[in-house]
Amino acid sequence: MSSIDVVVPNYNYGRYLRACVRSVLDQPSVTVRVLIVDNASTDDSAAIATALAAEDERVHVVLRSRNLGTHASFNQGIDWAEADYFLLLCADDVLSPGALSRALHVLDSDRSLSFCHGRDVPLRGDLPMPSMPLQGDMPAYRRVGSRAFIARFCRMGVFQISSPTVVVRTCVQKRAGHYRETLPHTDDYEMWLRLALHGPVAELDCVQAGLRSHDCNRSKLLVSDELQHILHTIQAAQSFFDHEGGAMKRGRSLRRQALQGLAHRAYWCGVIQFLREGTKASDYFRLAFRLSPIVAILPPIAYLLSRPDRLRRFVSLPPFGKKPGRRLL
Repeated sequence: MSSIDVVVPNYNYGRYLRACVRSVLDQPSVTVRVLIVDNASTDDSAAIATALAAEDERVHVVLRSRNLGTHASFNQGIDWAEADYFLLLCADDVLSPGALSRALHVLDSDRSLSFCHGRDVPLRGDLPMPSMPLQGDMPAYRRVGSRAFIARFCRMGVFQISSPTVVVRTCVQKRAGHYRETLPHTDDYEMWLRLALHGPVAELDCVQAGLRSHDCNRSKLLVSDELQHILHTIQAAQSFFDHEGGAMKRGRSLRRQALQGLAHRAYWCGVIQFLREGTKASDYFRLAFRLSPIVAILPPIAYLLSRPDRLRRFVSLPPFGKKPGRRLL
């Protein structure tokens, strides 16, 4: 039976920690270990983590005396992992029933795959994972080639991947290495690009996790709006092509395509801001024109039409849409 090591980084998420860890320990048909890395939380996280370890020998705990940041937790988990597969699961998220067995079945069936990911369901505040229809052990999935996966990101300037569903082959994670501390927010974007260099990616057609939204989300604390997210994504793309991605065949062309994709994304965010009488529309347009001056003359219609969620984007515009969502594009 294949095994998986799950690292749970935590900072002041004590109220979610038990549900997160239990969602891992209760997974059927897998050999699993859990490492809780607590970053000097000031709530009751340490007591909860210690109690979980006392209740189940599969749970291991690191209690830091000072906050070293999330990258240190991620990277310590990578060094600790020794199972066949590896997952980073933030303490405020949960796995869906059977998620690990589904992921491991797919990865075991094709040894060339570097990692897999699936869908999530949104969780608001303290809500538990909702009940859902039984999902089979071997889900339908789409196999995306290494270069195709990277090129798609470059075209779109964004990933539509749910991070708590990303299960990685541990030997691939070790080769890809640590998360880079120079990337405060889109470090996961750059890591997924680096992982894809080592093999194709499987996109599972099933719900693998519950992604929690609350006032203390790390992403909300780091990024206040879509413009900042685009700027962080530019950093991730540049970091990837400055390092591992620079050695790819036609890597320079892909780098240019990534900046163009980000320009197109910024342009349409500016359009949406303008239609909603947003005050920052000009900031998006300036960024788009700086990255790709041609969009000042030729609007990137093809970009919007190529998005898989284009219908939802269209109906979100006035007069159909009401309030803007958390992510514009």
